[in-house]
Amino acid sequence: MLYPLKFEPIYKEKVWGGDKIKAIKSDKKVPDKCGESWEISAVQNDLSIVANGFLKGNTIEEIIEVYMGEIVGDKVFDKFGIEFPILVKLIESKENLSVQVHPDNITAAQRHNAWGKSELWYILDAEPDSRLISGFNQNINKQIFFDSIKTGNFENYLNQPLIKSGEVYYIPAGRLHSLGKGVTLVEIQQTSDITYRVYDYGRKDRELHNDLAEDVIDYRQTTDIKTVFNHKPDLSNRIIKTDFFTINFLPVMNSLSKDYYENDSFVIYHLINGKINILTDGNNQTSVLKGETVLIPAVLKNIRIIPLEYSEILEIFI
Repeated sequence: MLYPLKFEPIYKEKVWGGDKIKAIKSDKKVPDKCGESWEISAVQNDLSIVANGFLKGNTIEEIIEVYMGEIVGDKVFDKFGIEFPILVKLIESKENLSVQVHPDNITAAQRHNAWGKSELWYILDAEPDSRLISGFNQNINKQIFFDSIKTGNFENYLNQPLIKSGEVYYIPAGRLHSLGKGVTLVEIQQTSDITYRVYDYGRKDRELHNDLAEDVIDYRQTTDIKTVFNHKPDLSNRIIKTDFFTINFLPVMNSLSKDYYENDSFVIYHLINGKINILTDGNNQTSVLKGETVLIPAVLKNIRIIPLEYSEILEIFI
């Protein structure tokens, strides 16, 4: 019988990484200057490996190849096959990340034979002066923007709000964006590793992709930057629903029963805060700690969430 699946985190050392992920994970394998922890990934050469139960040691691709819709849901398997469609990461930016953009599905398919990349950021921690970049504060065009990069005043055209923990920002494909220094977050995105960098704060050893980015960027003014959502306890509070993923905020004070079977989709839990046990049919119990991610196979009907203390879950599915 299938059960809630944990995976070995895939750690990425980055020039802008720090030590916050190491503190969250309490794992000696976390490298110095860790910028990312890939919690669930189907990106080729970075396939997640099951960490618990009788499927331990198998890649996410291998288990989907065997169990198909029982893992991901029939509708998801029909569309994506053995490629798991969502990538979940922890990210820490001790320094500014590059200013970048991602292509949409159509462009990514034409150029790279891959999926596009829309993503959502849930801010776990931010220093008092931390900011992010999300789109433009006015309507401009390609020439104005790339001329402004050459003259060094491009930031005058960008939305750069101060941010704080608990906030959510959706970054659709085509939106210019960046993460400022002093931030730790959860990123939920389409399964894609395609990034076009247009500015990298003077780092000399990383390639820019302005020729690829210029026709991908949405140069229109962006007004709705932050995503607002409810925080009602013991309920799945909708954060966002897109063609790529649905994400809810689930604060748990009391034991809850959840039945996702009619969704015909896997469900991912990422535990933002607290500690929970997940009970499934057959009395299978899985403990989940703060900072951990677990995949609930689509075939499981009866899910019981037992909080060992007040807990907050990101609930993710297609």
